[in-house]
Amino acid sequence: MSKRSRPVLVLAAATCAIALVSAPASADRRPARPATPVEVVTEGLDGPRQISSSGGRLYVAESDSGEITRVNPRTGAKRVVVSGLSTPQGVVTIGGKIYVATGEASPDSAPGTTGSTIVVARPGGQPKKFADLMAYELRANPDRQTQFGPDGTPLDALSNPYFLLRDRSRNGFLLVADAGANAVLKVDRRGRVSTFFVPPTQTTGACADVPNNNASGKGCDSVPTGLAYGPDGSLYVSALTSEVAREGRVYRVHPRTGRILRTYSGYTAPTGVAVDRRGNLYVSELLQGMPAGEPPAGFDPSTVGQIVKRQAGHRHPYTYAQVTMPSGLLIRDGELYASAWSIASFLGSPGAGQVVTVAPKAFTPPRRS
Repeated sequence: MSKRSRPVLVLAAATCAIALVSAPASADRRPARPATPVEVVTEGLDGPRQISSSGGRLYVAESDSGEITRVNPRTGAKRVVVSGLSTPQGVVTIGGKIYVATGEASPDSAPGTTGSTIVVARPGGQPKKFADLMAYELRANPDRQTQFGPDGTPLDALSNPYFLLRDRSRNGFLLVADAGANAVLKVDRRGRVSTFFVPPTQTTGACADVPNNNASGKGCDSVPTGLAYGPDGSLYVSALTSEVAREGRVYRVHPRTGRILRTYSGYTAPTGVAVDRRGNLYVSELLQGMPAGEPPAGFDPSTVGQIVKRQAGHRHPYTYAQVTMPSGLLIRDGELYASAWSIASFLGSPGAGQVVTVAPKAFTPPRRS
């Protein structure tokens, strides 16, 4: 196993037999929004990944349908603003333009489909290539891993961007969490790409004997999936760490140099990260509770996934909110938003994706075994 360059697609074979015994409500009408710990903002989404915000609206990357959808967070009304994309996973809006990270093209994509790029579009307009992340990976190879086998076959996907963030550094423009490249990349206003931060490969614990295509042949790739700034300006990076349970990481790094300031460990398949103004850290665990191998009869997939809160300055800092298959996280106007049922299509329920809000009372003491 080398890079898990398209996070969670590996689940398809293992989980296709799961029966959705507790699927989300129908997307045909807007449900009432009672004051519950986890409230549905909108539903009927296809593979929601990153959530971003601009001008009082949410923007959601729908990976399975190839669309960017704009959502009114008060009413749940949604509208597709960009379509025809190849596996969109990250989205951010700057100056009225929508920038989208398109992930690795799937095997069944139409001929000529290109992935591993950043495209830009106006709402309702046609997307145009802005930055070629695959070309940069082939040229720079940030993680220094072997890219191709002796016969020229890729040993794993080379680039698979998963998250975008507006770069706050001087003269900065975009930061990209490239899960396939195992790197956080910078992209300037002209679409030029450079390497900012390469999280370390994990070679201890459960990762010690995991096969890899690096020099040692062992270890879990970092697979960065989420980015967020903290109130002190530090950059937080979530790392899937080859989906190995309890081996996921969050790195707090210097926003200009990329130097690691602190490492938070013990997560299971973290795919999103957010930090509130008090410094509380939120991490989405996409696969927490997913059984190894074929799930037992009657397994309820709605129990898979949770969001972990690490309360700053607290003696017992960790609490947990059960959110089904959460991926992207966003804190906006003091509210925590999450994309949910993010990989429902792999479990036989396309269109089951949601955006939810998660209230403070949703977080309870540890429930892990």
